[in-house]
Amino acid sequence: MSQEAEKLKKLVAFKKKLKKRIEELESELNEQRLILEALNSILLEKGFKRAEIAKTPAMAEVSPVKEEPSVQPPQPSAEDENVIPLKAVTGELLANLFITEDLLRVVLAEDKEFNFNTPPFKQFLVERVFAKMQEKDSELVGAGHLTSDEIFSYNIVQEDDRVREFVIKNFDANRLRELKSSIRWTLEKMYEKMKG
Repeated sequence: MSQEAEKLKKLVAFKKKLKKRIEELESELNEQRLILEALNSILLEKGFKRAEIAKTPAMAEVSPVKEEPSVQPPQPSAEDENVIPLKAVTGELLANLFITEDLLRVVLAEDKEFNFNTPPFKQFLVERVFAKMQEKDSELVGAGHLTSDEIFSYNIVQEDDRVREFVIKNFDANRLRELKSSIRWTLEKMYEKMKG
């Protein structure tokens, strides 16, 4: 009986070790995919699509006070920023992600009215994704693993109830992957409700 229990204990330990290794490999694979995606974006931007990307209206900075900005701020250079379009399954542009080393700026498509109160924006993206990441980092600060200025943070720029953009700070490669898929899914669901 104790020999059987010992075998079971070893199997459980082996399972944990195997699961941890799989998670490490998946994480590494996801990081490699992000790097490849970033390289593709840089190559596209520096190549034949550079002029098209620079002319994208969604890149315009929109002030929450004014409806139409009169002057566009200068665009960051390609070396400082990667641009990744988020599109619906139909190919419709939902938003552009501007990624720098320490900042993720999500500028929503100008031709779409993304309302803050349209599910699942507030209920899922804000409360279950952004707030949970912030909560986890706050716990890490309490445990002494992070400083308070390293906590995940976000700022949503609105014009009345219309979401114009949001800015996210303090994320790693894994969070970036999760953020991209969560944001794309949320905006796609909102877009479907707008059309329906």
